[in-house]
Amino acid sequence: KPSLVAKCIDEQEIRSLSAEIESLKNPQSLSPSQRLDELRDENTKLKYRLNILKRSLQGGRTADCCKSMTNINQRLQEVFGEAIRAACPELDDPPVSVAANQQAKFGDYQCNSAMALAQMLKAQGVKINPREIAEKIIQNLADNDLVQKTEIAGPGFINIQLKRPFVSKLLSKLLINGVQPPPLDSRKRVVVDFSSPNIAKEMHVGHLRSTIIGESMSRLFEFLGYDVVRLNHVGDWGTQFGMLIAHLQDKFPDYLTSSPPISDLQAFYKESKKRFDEEEDFKKRAYQCVVRLQSKEPNFIKAWNLICDVSRREFQKVYDCLDIKIVERGESYYQDMMTKVVKEFDERGQCLDEGRKIVFVPGQPIPLTIVKSDGGYTYDTSDLAALHQRIFVEKADMIIYVTDSGQTSPGDSKFKTRSGETVRLMDLLEEGLKRSMDKLKEKERDKVLTPEELTKAQRSVAFGCIKYADLSHNRINDYVFSFDKMLDDRGNTAAYLLYAFTRIRSIARLANIGKATLRKAAETSEVLLDHEKEWKLGKCILRFPEILQKILDDLLLHTLSDYLYELATTFTEFYDNCYCVEKDRQTGEVVKVNMWRMLLCEATAAIMAKCFDILGINPVGRM
Repeated sequence: KPSLVAKCIDEQEIRSLSAEIESLKNPQSLSPSQRLDELRDENTKLKYRLNILKRSLQGGRTADCCKSMTNINQRLQEVFGEAIRAACPELDDPPVSVAANQQAKFGDYQCNSAMALAQMLKAQGVKINPREIAEKIIQNLADNDLVQKTEIAGPGFINIQLKRPFVSKLLSKLLINGVQPPPLDSRKRVVVDFSSPNIAKEMHVGHLRSTIIGESMSRLFEFLGYDVVRLNHVGDWGTQFGMLIAHLQDKFPDYLTSSPPISDLQAFYKESKKRFDEEEDFKKRAYQCVVRLQSKEPNFIKAWNLICDVSRREFQKVYDCLDIKIVERGESYYQDMMTKVVKEFDERGQCLDEGRKIVFVPGQPIPLTIVKSDGGYTYDTSDLAALHQRIFVEKADMIIYVTDSGQTSPGDSKFKTRSGETVRLMDLLEEGLKRSMDKLKEKERDKVLTPEELTKAQRSVAFGCIKYADLSHNRINDYVFSFDKMLDDRGNTAAYLLYAFTRIRSIARLANIGKATLRKAAETSEVLLDHEKEWKLGKCILRFPEILQKILDDLLLHTLSDYLYELATTFTEFYDNCYCVEKDRQTGEVVKVNMWRMLLCEATAAIMAKCFDILGINPVGRM
């Protein structure tokens, strides 16, 4: 299979060769000479090379497709889409609606298009019953390898049963190739802007949602093959730095030669703010410091850097706990770009001058202020400069801003605790560690795990539970934060999922079956799906690509959490009803291993591991 770089080179060469062939097709540009025959020969050779390159590139893409997991819903939409177009040729672009059935008695999937099609035909003056349309659709279904049986139900629903050999083959493919993303037509660049704390202020729980969701969003796009740029748009510029620098000069006059021992930056900020509000001379000096900082005087830039570095170290403690990878690119980064952005608006005649310069965004009633009445810039100017840089310099195809409601609408609830108070983020993480250890000791895990394993389990449970509590809720809604609930190993919690994953992983150890044996079995054995719980689990495993597609469409990550919980509970049903490993009741020795069921265990664990990875949760080997 050609590498991605090789493919890019192939595509460039194809374009180059195609252009050369086109130029050679125009003999008018050539003077009659002996060179004409030579050029025709060269043209033939170029066409030959072009065909080889195209076949090579196509072969690489085919190989990618073959390894990728199949999106069953997408395949069904293709099959039923063709049948619908044949059944209703008078409709342009008729809707195709296919969804997984929640109840097994109604089949595996359901096509719900007939009712909408009947409405569309009615609007054209054609009266037809939805059931009749459903019958036409079924009559026009082409032979395919995935639909076993169809049945019309209710007003015109088409219930679909899948072929078991089709599902079995897809499971074998997953086990052989691993959890592979769907093939990408082109590698797009995605900028994800998240976290965004303010320098000189501590991160509080209001930053938690943006940080966790932004990281998971980045992981999702990276898994799907996108080029992801993770940006931390920190508040590291503005008038508040004048008062901070003025206070720094007073409190640590030797700051230029000796690094100031600022252990509590939040307290330092509050002290400077109090002086700014109460001392007129200090306030004037603070404004002078702002001007000198904006003029980039070396001593003031150094003071600014010292303050920023103290904040960065504090932020990094949080990011290390939560395993966050992010590039800081604060407001200061865009300062020199703002003049250019304002000039561009001026030249286009899009600025309104009302003593201040404002710009109206299409469809928005409130304008952006890009130049204040005193000639200064605003957050709006900084944001527009950042947007301009991301579009025209980073060449972003997509930009995702992940903000907490408190960051977008001042006064909104940032994060609800039972007491209603705002909590320092580091305090919350440390409390999570303490409670996680208490939970592990309550389950007597300290008696079977080494100290190192116990610490890993503690961090995995604590930080996994905090992340999952957020990710399992719709990002649009607030939720009540409860350690007791999130550490409960029953219900839709990370604690339950981590224990379930550990139990699944232990089955292969119990049977004394290694990776090599499982791989060989996947290549040579059929995954049997005769038992209803085997069938249910097999279908649930293969819905993973559909879930990813839904999240791409709406960017709602709780869908992945819901799916992960459904997969774990479906596995539990399977394990309770289907013996994977049978032991001798007297000796406890393993007497029989059902290999196809072991493969179902392995496939479940592989999908769960990938879900955990996208959600930023780190499962450990033993818990």
